[in-house]
Amino acid sequence: MAIHPNLIFKGKYQVQAYDIDSKKELTILALIRYMQESAMQNVIRLKVSVWDLESQKVSWILRKMEFKIDRNLRLGEVFQVTTHPAGFDRLFTYRDYRIHDEEGEEIASAASTWLLLDTQTRKMAPLPKGITQFEMLPESSCLPRPSFRLPKFTKAIFTKEFEVGWFDLDFNHHLNNLTYIRWMLETLSSDWHQIHELKGLNIIYRAECFYQEIIISETLSLDNHCFLHRLYRKSDQTILCEAETTWERAS
Repeated sequence: MAIHPNLIFKGKYQVQAYDIDSKKELTILALIRYMQESAMQNVIRLKVSVWDLESQKVSWILRKMEFKIDRNLRLGEVFQVTTHPAGFDRLFTYRDYRIHDEEGEEIASAASTWLLLDTQTRKMAPLPKGITQFEMLPESSCLPRPSFRLPKFTKAIFTKEFEVGWFDLDFNHHLNNLTYIRWMLETLSSDWHQIHELKGLNIIYRAECFYQEIIISETLSLDNHCFLHRLYRKSDQTILCEAETTWERAS
């Protein structure tokens, strides 16, 4: 079986003023947004996008991501996001991302795990044959699949409360996965963000949350440059998302 001609998508972008922070660097949220836009363009060309699957009452959901950043992009820089499906098993599919600067140097990468959500029952759905019949790249060409385990969360040292607003929702009518990350990072002080750079993010999405729900974001410090984060629903204490971040002092 031949590899689909649209299996790999390469998107070229430029860092815009609305995507940068006070250091004039591309924010982690903006970078992931470009990655997800590239993935969307990829699945549209492969005809397995949420719109292609709408008649089957299923939609793609991000389950897990292991993200590494070597350097941050600055205002005006041109960069390329390369993404492709990286295999599948009985219930999950995998997707890789590689980010290169204009000189072709790889500056970030992410391996991710996805599942299909039954949009009526809100439960995991099996992968349709149209997806499992794709010929994938050899394993040697793909990133290692996310296999990390997060440390046990003990006592939080930073806490914030949020309410899910209308503009926090995505096309699945639940909280956008980028907002999960933003609310986790918002617990850290402005002083911390000003003098540190995010270098790693391991994240697991565990449950959905919906309009007007109250969400608690908690963070604890594992060491001087590593934090553990979690979000939970205030009403029933359901854990929605957990993550570990690693940081370096900005040069």
